[in-house]
Amino acid sequence: MKLTTWNVNSIRQRLERVLTWMGRHEPDVLCLQETKVTDEDFPRAPFEERGYRVETFGQKTYNGVALIAKAPLLDVVRGLEDDTPDAPRRCIAATVEGLRVVNVYVPNGESVESEKFAFKLEWLARLERTLAAALCADRPLVLLGDFNIAPEDRDVHDPEGWRGQVLFHPLEHAALARIQARGLADLYRLHHAEAGRYTWWDYRMLAFPRNLGLRIDLILGTAGAASRCTASEIDRDERKGVKPSDHVPVTVELA
Repeated sequence: MKLTTWNVNSIRQRLERVLTWMGRHEPDVLCLQETKVTDEDFPRAPFEERGYRVETFGQKTYNGVALIAKAPLLDVVRGLEDDTPDAPRRCIAATVEGLRVVNVYVPNGESVESEKFAFKLEWLARLERTLAAALCADRPLVLLGDFNIAPEDRDVHDPEGWRGQVLFHPLEHAALARIQARGLADLYRLHHAEAGRYTWWDYRMLAFPRNLGLRIDLILGTAGAASRCTASEIDRDERKGVKPSDHVPVTVELA
């Protein structure tokens, strides 16, 4: 099974690009973030015409997540377990061929001094509680998406320059560590130990050509998923060309 996560930064702006990429790589499960469209306006037909099922949890202009899979998407759950009806659309989960897939778009946090950073930490704590209820000893699970957290120094082009800032703050690292302590391994790192491999580059300051990036798009898996993980890759080339997202796809393969 080939699973991919990708923050597309507007599915309507990036639709043809996503479809072209899917034609080349044929993922079994594609998890999108920042779709920026309501469920009613999500462009389902092009995916369904290619044999995929589509489940979405979106809103106008901001946020939004989607699960797109070749196999049936079962037991679909939208949002965190204690979300209010008007909560931002940032999480969707489903079971695909026995694998529980939880797709998240973690809040950015804006700046450490802002209320949005406090909201980010609160949201991560609620994600941990939601996962605690979802984890089952006999069912493999992957948690993937745009975490807006670079886990380690090797995931940041300038660790000292970023240290203590949003996306690379000790409180974020602690929140992520608590989530991983539930038994989730970083599946990309099972196959790639090297530094300098990033998934996001700012549109400004020639960040991509200068490789001033961060690895903030992650795929975490339980032992049952990690034991099946045979490959992982970041598709850096997808940041090139006309009107790319500022993020690129990250893929793992499970036997």
